[in-house]
Amino acid sequence: MGLVLAQQALHNGSHMSDDIRYPVGKWVRESQLDGAARAACIQAIADLPAALSAAVAGLTDAQLSTPYRDGGWSPRQITHHLADSHMNAYSRFKLGLTEAAPTIKPYDEAAWAETADNQAPVSASLAILTGTHQRWALLLGSLDASAFSRTVHHPERGPMSLTDLLGLYAWHGRHHVAQITAQRARNGW
Repeated sequence: MGLVLAQQALHNGSHMSDDIRYPVGKWVRESQLDGAARAACIQAIADLPAALSAAVAGLTDAQLSTPYRDGGWSPRQITHHLADSHMNAYSRFKLGLTEAAPTIKPYDEAAWAETADNQAPVSASLAILTGTHQRWALLLGSLDASAFSRTVHHPERGPMSLTDLLGLYAWHGRHHVAQITAQRARNGW
């Protein structure tokens, strides 16, 4: 998938924002998603690895290390963050499906972004995302509507349904890929 196709796929159905931090807007919790909206979110999760691969394709080491804004993360950090975050997200879904309203553990994502493994080639995190998202999309596609009403307890956000998590992580992938693609556009990369 080329960069232009990745941008189109990620922005399909989402609005663009002038806020450089939130190029697709901030996440908005929707109380319910109908079958078509759930399917679109599942497709966004399935499409993320290819879209992210396209977004970072051809970037030099210096470009991968350039923050998208002052105080922001670089494409390398964003790629590793997505792998960290979405491994946690997949586990959160599995917990929500197999336990009664489990409490999920938050983590300090800023501290995780500073660990030594974040200097690894982006290919390492792209591989993690490819495998995780393949399994995650398969799992999500197997669920009936009632499964999405199951809940987890997030210590910082309170109770969240699996519908909430689905919408959040579909947005999360679009959000971070758009930060990279917008940076590429601004910088003529």
